[in-house]
Amino acid sequence: MRLSHSRPVGTARFDEPNLVSAAGLVPVMRLARDAGLGALAGELLTVPADKGANAGGKVTALVAGMVAGADSIDDMGVLRHGAMCTLFDQPYAPSTLGSFLRAFTFGHVRQMDAVASRLLAGLAARTPLLAGFGQGLVCVDVDDTVIEVHGYAKQGAGFGYNRVRGLNALLATASTAAAAPVIVAQRLRAGSANSARGARRLVADALATVRSLCPSRAASQILLRADSAFYGHAAIGSAVRAGAQVSVTVRMDPKVKAAIASIGDDAWTAIEYTDAVYDEQWGRWISRAEVAEVPFTAFSSRKKAEQVRGRLVVRRIPDLNPPDDPPQATLFQIWRYHAFFTTSGLDTVTADKTHRGHAIIEQVNADLKNSALAHLPSGKFTANSAWLACAVMAFNLTRAAAALAGGPLARATTATIRRAIIAVPARIASSGRRLTLHLPLAWPWQHPWAELFTRTCGPPLPAAS
Repeated sequence: MRLSHSRPVGTARFDEPNLVSAAGLVPVMRLARDAGLGALAGELLTVPADKGANAGGKVTALVAGMVAGADSIDDMGVLRHGAMCTLFDQPYAPSTLGSFLRAFTFGHVRQMDAVASRLLAGLAARTPLLAGFGQGLVCVDVDDTVIEVHGYAKQGAGFGYNRVRGLNALLATASTAAAAPVIVAQRLRAGSANSARGARRLVADALATVRSLCPSRAASQILLRADSAFYGHAAIGSAVRAGAQVSVTVRMDPKVKAAIASIGDDAWTAIEYTDAVYDEQWGRWISRAEVAEVPFTAFSSRKKAEQVRGRLVVRRIPDLNPPDDPPQATLFQIWRYHAFFTTSGLDTVTADKTHRGHAIIEQVNADLKNSALAHLPSGKFTANSAWLACAVMAFNLTRAAAALAGGPLARATTATIRRAIIAVPARIASSGRRLTLHLPLAWPWQHPWAELFTRTCGPPLPAAS
């Protein structure tokens, strides 16, 4: 593909008042309004009037800017170009939105968390965002990630476990086999915070949100997954008290090593693993990975009421590192062991496969860092905490819009969804006191966009079953 020689481009002017660069914001923000975003923020936020007048409108503007691709306060200027003022009321200036965020206190951040959880419930009632929540296992994944920051004016910035200077975001997502993950709880912490700090409260909030999204679901159908950083009584005990099952990677302490050593050689089962080959003659998978389980009681050093009974599921793979004494390598097989503690009723192979699915939250972390969390824009910690809550709402809103559009977009990344159905240029025309959007001819994602527009801006949607 190259520039046209028959009609070369000679000039370029920014002078068209009837164009917008993100026509997909029209159906997306209509969906946000119907789910109650502006009303919830206006009702729950108590930011002082001199900075927080029309809090609902300002939170809506922040979320809209993030949906359109803004990753800093200055980027909120994307809402103030061309015909955006014709399509939307009150597209606030970036400086106004920055002053609004800086007025937040810790209490206001918790109010924003409440807005985010209630918005998710509103989206779930109007879209197939949570498909499968009533039929199968709901997996709640917890993980933290360090968001790199620069400069010395960032409150709370520090060096975390990955030796990167930044702030630490703790997230909880919920997903099923049929639904892509949505974020159900979030916290921003100092960059030097331990991964498990505040996990007890976050787990309790996440499970309460998931249960409110499907009140008829038995609590035993919710599975909390986490890595070894969260293997502690605080997080696991919080989940058990809430009635959820757990599947958490354990640290290789002496007690765990002794439990693994007690597993007999005939207890191991080959699993369908990477590069596994199915042997039809023997009727089994030939794999270099095997799993086994053994009964296990977590936190046995604590008082009896705080101990958690379950089982240790262990996966072993050959250690391919060359031994110190190569001639001895043929005498015995050297294995590497990976173990996790679970209270679920899944069989050993299924439990191992389900636990490995915890990696899905890493995709959510990467997705956020590729969009609204590319930066934490303020020097004030509470402002950045409110920014995180807005980023979570933008993520869930974008995911809900993609679920309405249907097709492959329902499980796509935020960047793909934005490119396909949000960042669509359009020309505005007015006739009979109604606006018409003229979109590009032969747009590759015309049908998903039209489906989203029809289901949000057409007749009222029926409640999701």
